[in-house]
Amino acid sequence: MREVVIVAIAATVGNVLVGWDSSTIAGGMSYIKKEFKLETDPTLEGLIMSTSFLTGTVVTIFSGTVCDMLGRRPMLIVASTMFFLSGLVMLWAPNVTVILFSRLLNGIALALAITLTPLYISEISPPDIRGTLNTLPQFSCSGGMFLAYIMVFSLSLVDSPSWRAMLAVVSIPSVAYFFLAVFYLPESPPWLVSKGRVTEAKKVLQRLRGTEDVSGELALLAEGMSPAGESTTVEEYIVTPAGDLMGNKEAGRDCIKLYGPNQAGVSMVAQQVSGQGSMVFRSTLGLPRQGSIVAQAQTLRDPLVNLFGSVHDINPPPLDSGGSRAMLMGDAFSTDNLHAPLLSSQSSAMDRDKAFGFKDALGTGNNDANQVPKNTNIGGGWKLVYKSAESGSKEKGLQRVYLRADPNAVSSQQDSFAEGYDLNADSSEAFQASALVSHSVLCPKNMNMKPENAAKRTGFGGLSDIGVRRALVVGVGLQLLQQAAGINGFLYYAPQILDQAGVGALLSHFGISSTSASLLVNIISTFAMLPCIFTSMRLMDVAGRRSILLYTIPILIVSLMVLILRDLFHMSATLNAIVTAVSVMIYESCFVMGLGAIPNILCSEIFPTSVRGICISICSLTFWISILVVTSSFPFLLQLIGISGVFGLFVIGCISAWIFVYLKVPETKGMPLEVIIDFFAIGAKPE
Repeated sequence: MREVVIVAIAATVGNVLVGWDSSTIAGGMSYIKKEFKLETDPTLEGLIMSTSFLTGTVVTIFSGTVCDMLGRRPMLIVASTMFFLSGLVMLWAPNVTVILFSRLLNGIALALAITLTPLYISEISPPDIRGTLNTLPQFSCSGGMFLAYIMVFSLSLVDSPSWRAMLAVVSIPSVAYFFLAVFYLPESPPWLVSKGRVTEAKKVLQRLRGTEDVSGELALLAEGMSPAGESTTVEEYIVTPAGDLMGNKEAGRDCIKLYGPNQAGVSMVAQQVSGQGSMVFRSTLGLPRQGSIVAQAQTLRDPLVNLFGSVHDINPPPLDSGGSRAMLMGDAFSTDNLHAPLLSSQSSAMDRDKAFGFKDALGTGNNDANQVPKNTNIGGGWKLVYKSAESGSKEKGLQRVYLRADPNAVSSQQDSFAEGYDLNADSSEAFQASALVSHSVLCPKNMNMKPENAAKRTGFGGLSDIGVRRALVVGVGLQLLQQAAGINGFLYYAPQILDQAGVGALLSHFGISSTSASLLVNIISTFAMLPCIFTSMRLMDVAGRRSILLYTIPILIVSLMVLILRDLFHMSATLNAIVTAVSVMIYESCFVMGLGAIPNILCSEIFPTSVRGICISICSLTFWISILVVTSSFPFLLQLIGISGVFGLFVIGCISAWIFVYLKVPETKGMPLEVIIDFFAIGAKPE
């Protein structure tokens, strides 16, 4: 896994440049205003600040479609080129017009880096560390801000600071970004599979995973090209050792077989339980019992929130009252013995060979039944397995099965099972499992992906799926409320806010100007962000995205309220400066832990591969329009209602964000992208 971490770090160099740009323009704006006499022209000041966002808004409209057509890596190369050109133009800038042109080029780079880096990292990362790796863009952005503020502060100490040098330095690291994107970063495996370039996808996965056998993950990527949507059924299984059931042909005829190591024989079998929607199934996939107090109490929350939430509940009470321990969701399949995909016993030997021939489908030319995908564990306690379509079904061929052990299943031999329990041994141990079952995109005749299935869900036509629409509500809502919380007002105008609060008086005895003093406080605040983001990285795949948001947003509200209420108390200039600086630091540090990083992470996780670029473009378009409104209106709002009034608007935005997260945003930690997509489709159904 070391290679995928290095690739993810290399991909976030663009986000270092994003943070660098935001700090340099914030620090250099005061010098630009003095040189071109913009103190009395807030319109032009706001235009300089917002030109990048206006350009980013336009670019975002097309970036998703182009990204889906040309790939993720070429767009990152374009971003590095635009960063380089914008720095060169700014170094020359003789007037405001040229400054605006540089900001336009910069906006293209910002839009591509901010939009595509989380998408790229999500598609190359395994589920168990996807959240951690996707927090790297936020860490890199804050790191870039920290380094840039150090540079701007150092230049502010000289007699004649050069704002052109401040803003042009971005060209230097952009060269490194360009060479990394061209010569080191691989293309996204899901995108390669979507274009039928399976052999290339296999090589990339082998490099990223550090293993030769990636056939199971390739099969999963192929399935992701065609989300099941309304055709998904939810089924309940009892998984038992094969000896308990296969001796009875009548009882075992409809079972799904689990084969042992090297296809030595059937180790365990999964038999479907009749009566969907039973208490066991509803408990396993998070559906509260109809008419229960829990169901009535959770009516305000979106069913998706409850559905995903129960999937991640690893400490539920056991089903029995005898003190048996509940089996955790991942333990049931932790043994290496469950290698083979599942197939119905009704399928013929020929069908079995064809279905098992993943390596033939994925370019190995081997159709031996013994050569099956060994990496069927797709994360979060889920297995991707296959069975033949039931007799009488309208759709013939394979059915894909996302199988998961019931976290409430009771096993008195949990520890021995997890440590390598002999599945071929005679035992009466059994556990419950639930599955999402739908028709496979793979054709059993030649195991090639059916292009017509994927084509139905590409482009804007794929946006008609009910699960995609519900995912768009989550993504667009988060991007809108992220900006309503006011972060860009802080980032781009923090030096001015701190200067008005008298931070210069706090550091005047050091013999530096008020401008340099406010920049020094920004260095301290951006440095404080880094351990906070690191903490968020550690918690992202443990506590989860939703929990981090629910705990950090109230801290933002408290910080803003302190900034509002400080004017009601008669404080000395020094105390007022300290309170303001500390509140700004706490706000920015907690923001980057939650609302700063998580909206982009979730947007990169909840959409199908076939329309992921377009959907992220829609979410990013919301982001850019919101940020454009905030940055361009901030100077006017400061003059109209004062700084306290602006902070009051941000408080309303934070409260709205917390309510939205609580009611609408599900927890996606550790889940494979393809399973997340199917869950959105199921949770969005009216029934």
